[in-house]
Amino acid sequence: MTDRPEDDDPSADATDAAGEDASDDAAAPGARPVLRLKPRQGKRLRAGAPWIWQDELVLDRRARKLAPGALAELQDAERTPLGLVTANVGATLAARMLDTDPAAEIDRAWLHKRLSAAHALRDRIYDAPFYRLVHAEGDFLPGLIIDRFGAAAVIQPNATWANERVEEIADVLREITGVSAVLMNGASRVRAIEGLPEETRILFGAIDAPIPVRMNGAIYMADLLGGQKTGLFFDQRANHAFVAGLAKGARVLDMFSHVGGFALAALAHGASEAFAVDGSAPALALAEAGAAAMGMQDRFTARKSDAFDALKILREEGEIFDIVVCDPPAFAPNKSAFQNGLRAYEKVARFSAPLVAPGGFLTLCSCSHAVDAETFHGACAAGIRHAGREATLIHSGRAGPDHPVHVALAETSYLKAFTYRLT
Repeated sequence: MTDRPEDDDPSADATDAAGEDASDDAAAPGARPVLRLKPRQGKRLRAGAPWIWQDELVLDRRARKLAPGALAELQDAERTPLGLVTANVGATLAARMLDTDPAAEIDRAWLHKRLSAAHALRDRIYDAPFYRLVHAEGDFLPGLIIDRFGAAAVIQPNATWANERVEEIADVLREITGVSAVLMNGASRVRAIEGLPEETRILFGAIDAPIPVRMNGAIYMADLLGGQKTGLFFDQRANHAFVAGLAKGARVLDMFSHVGGFALAALAHGASEAFAVDGSAPALALAEAGAAAMGMQDRFTARKSDAFDALKILREEGEIFDIVVCDPPAFAPNKSAFQNGLRAYEKVARFSAPLVAPGGFLTLCSCSHAVDAETFHGACAAGIRHAGREATLIHSGRAGPDHPVHVALAETSYLKAFTYRLT
């Protein structure tokens, strides 16, 4: 979740009287509660975006009494129904559109229809059941993430409505996919913003060891219980493949490596050596296990270190690589961190560019929602230039098709992966 975008019409504030009028509405017995937009609000909603911000709503006494996760009919200022939302009026992101039919029932049949559509897309794209199965708003299931690892799946219910229904979601998921184990991972940052507790538990089945995942010819070890996020970053799959296509005979450095994402794919495609650097010893142990499973441990080296310290030391050691990849965590997870994030991305480019051999390749990535592609490219270009190198951009990558982008919600397009050729 990102911070709220700037209002297009900041002067369009509802009066106190509008709030009182809304609270005086009589509700028919059994009718759903109503949330109403202020006059001249909801511009993005009308363009198809599924988010409604707190300051767009009339928050009268009745609205403020809605429990987090409650279902409500959303109306415009003229009382025209717009759809069914799940409310959390105490949060900045105060409502999410679940269905444009205000009379929709969020029951097992509704869940089955949405999850089946998400599964059908992945089943058409991939020949093995390892992918992001549900990508929240991109699959019209706001706040819900599901990653599949063969016979196991990990659910992240990052919105209250999904958290309250997580066991039913798991049961429907088992019916559709046949998975034998499902884990609920409730450790994400956005859950805290939603007011949800940190909680991780197995919903059914057993998960007692890392799961080997084959992608791009490599073998990755996904720790569903103790790893970062859901255990593996499926979103970089296509970008791993592009870099791997450059890697035959190459010496590769994979910074912020996690479980060896770029490094192991490069080895699978003929890299002569791959160095993985990460601050997490458990993640690097999984990367080493993946290299061993591929029979390539003799060409793989892992180093636990702060990334900026490692980049400085490698330069002092005179190391040069044919390919350098930097895939850091989100330096700008929201707009308040925007400027600091840009400086960090520029620094990554500036520190890594000197390690690239002439004619070699530098891949720089950002998963920050708050930094758009053009701005990120500008920071990368500045860092490369300040390092005294010249470069051309040869490839622009995004998240894979199992991370679909909601056409009216730019925030669902977050991953950038730019590959430069340096002279």
